[in-house]
Amino acid sequence: MAVVAPTETYHPVHDHLKLNRAGLWIFFFSESVLFGLLLSARFYLEGIQREELDQLLGLGITIVLLLSSVTAFTAETAIEHDNRKLANWGLIATILLGTFFAVGVGYEWSIAHFHRNEAFGTLFFTMTGIHASHVISGVGILVLVWVQFLRGRYSSGDHWPIAGAVMYWHFVDVVWVFFYPALYLVN
Repeated sequence: MAVVAPTETYHPVHDHLKLNRAGLWIFFFSESVLFGLLLSARFYLEGIQREELDQLLGLGITIVLLLSSVTAFTAETAIEHDNRKLANWGLIATILLGTFFAVGVGYEWSIAHFHRNEAFGTLFFTMTGIHASHVISGVGILVLVWVQFLRGRYSSGDHWPIAGAVMYWHFVDVVWVFFYPALYLVN
C-alpha cells in the first residue's frame, strides 16, 4: 500500500494578540489569588495591636503610584495615536514614579516601628514586599519596552508590548488601592 503525501501543508493560523491577552488575563487571575490571600490574612489579624505607620508617607507613595497610572495610560494612548514624543515622556515618567514608589516602600521599611517577628509586622513586610517586587518587575518590563520603543519598534498598528506592560502596571496599582487602606487606615 502506497502512502500519498498531501499536496497542501496545513498551517494553523494563530491570533498571537488574542493569545497574549488571554495569557496576561490568566496571569492576572493567579496573581489576584496571591494578593487576595494576603489581604484576607490582614483582615484575619484585624484588631491586633500595632504601632502606627507613617500615614503621610503611605499617602505620598500612594499618590505617586496613582500618578504613575496616569502617565502609563498617557504613554499607551499616545502610541495608539503615533505620538511618539508623548509616549516617550509617559514611559519615562512611569518608570521614574514606579522607582520612587519602590524607594518610598524601602524607606518605610527602615522607619517601621514594629518587628518582623510580630504578626502585623510580618504581614506588613510580606504585603508591601511582594507588592514592591511586582512594582520593581513592572519598572523592569517598562524599561525593556522603552528600550524597544527607542529603537522604533512600536506604532499605532503594533503596540501590544506597551499595552500589555501598561495593563500589568494598572493591575499592580489596583492591588495597592486595596492594600493601602488595609495596611494604613484599618485598625
